[in-house]
Amino acid sequence: MNKILILISLLTIGKQMFSQNKVAITIDDAPNITLYQNRKENAGLIWKLDSLKIPVTLFINEKLLYETNDLKKNIQLLNTWSQSAYISCGNHSFSHARYSEVEIDSFRTEVIKGEFFTRPLTEQNNKELKYFRLPYNDLGKDSIQQIQLLDFLKEQKYLVAPFTIESSDWMFNTVYEYYIEHKEYSKAEEIGKSYVNKTLEYFKFFDELSLECHGRVINQIYLCHDNAINADYLPLLLGKLKKRNKEFIGLDEALQDKLYDRRERYYKKWGISWLYRWMSSQEQRAHYMKTEPSLEDLINTYEKLIVNP
Repeated sequence: MNKILILISLLTIGKQMFSQNKVAITIDDAPNITLYQNRKENAGLIWKLDSLKIPVTLFINEKLLYETNDLKKNIQLLNTWSQSAYISCGNHSFSHARYSEVEIDSFRTEVIKGEFFTRPLTEQNNKELKYFRLPYNDLGKDSIQQIQLLDFLKEQKYLVAPFTIESSDWMFNTVYEYYIEHKEYSKAEEIGKSYVNKTLEYFKFFDELSLECHGRVINQIYLCHDNAINADYLPLLLGKLKKRNKEFIGLDEALQDKLYDRRERYYKKWGISWLYRWMSSQEQRAHYMKTEPSLEDLINTYEKLIVNP
């Protein structure tokens, strides 16, 4: 009898795991003007994703538009993305300032300045600019700062864009670019494949965490960045996710999951997953964080090559 009950339980869990298996792809720190300048345009991340015809939300730092002397061309690039049926744009602040450090008065300027070009372009293309993602996902160092921020964003008619899954792609990318710069291409390929495999582990971990804590797999939101490793390997990652029955949806649809209406219980500056923010205690968060897939090998390589070369 016990074996039968266990089998039924496993079948039920499996059904729950695959009944709602959706993810929204969100990309921060766009546009990576330097990357697009150094590569052919069609080799950049956004062009590849557009060709895959999946919904993507880009979070724009408008300061990046000034990284080259051709501001007009960079704005045209931003407009090209905004015109795409598969791409939506969000505000990621002007210069990627950390909110808990600059505090509310300075951050108001960051928000408003960060939409100077993006808002007119989105409206021109009959789209909305309604999502704001905090740099570093830093919502403030305490509850007072968080309330000040949320009140201001509400006044500006912005919704905070959450995320549930990320896999330190920025660190993978730093090591990846190091190897490419030093013409160690085989090692760069190893890091690229490691990024894909480790991210798949994170998806499995957070799907299981969602199932354990909420009884179902919620609409996940993946956070990554407009960088070289994603330009080369994110399409491969998305292909593997599709083979695992992940359905790609827009951020609007992902947020229809009622769990995103839940009140957060985390009032520190660190940019942790919303699946952790919803937990009732720091002890519970710490417990699950310790069981995340390990990045020890990556961290050791990063420190050896970049931090203490």
